[in-house]
Amino acid sequence: MNLKKNEAEEPLTRRSRLHEILIALIKQQKDLELMDDNVQVFKNPTNNSEKYDPSKIVERNQRIIKKYQSLVRSAIALDALLESEDYDISEGRIS
Repeated sequence: MNLKKNEAEEPLTRRSRLHEILIALIKQQKDLELMDDNVQVFKNPTNNSEKYDPSKIVERNQRIIKKYQSLVRSAIALDALLESEDYDISEGRIS
């Protein structure tokens, strides 16, 4: 019975460890942007057509998503390395 309990706790432990690593990576980013929904794109007035370019907004959002995906992949790689070395991560420090 303990084996099943430990198996159930392992993904939660790994998930929280991944979360901590990802948060640490995000904190290191200086220019991390959020996606822009820019609702005004769909209410595009004809006199401001140059100001709101939907393709630029989509390209920007795609770039932001790629940045977040890169951070997640980095967190997963770091977690795997730490797990293979049996390090303990607590309070944002490796011991």
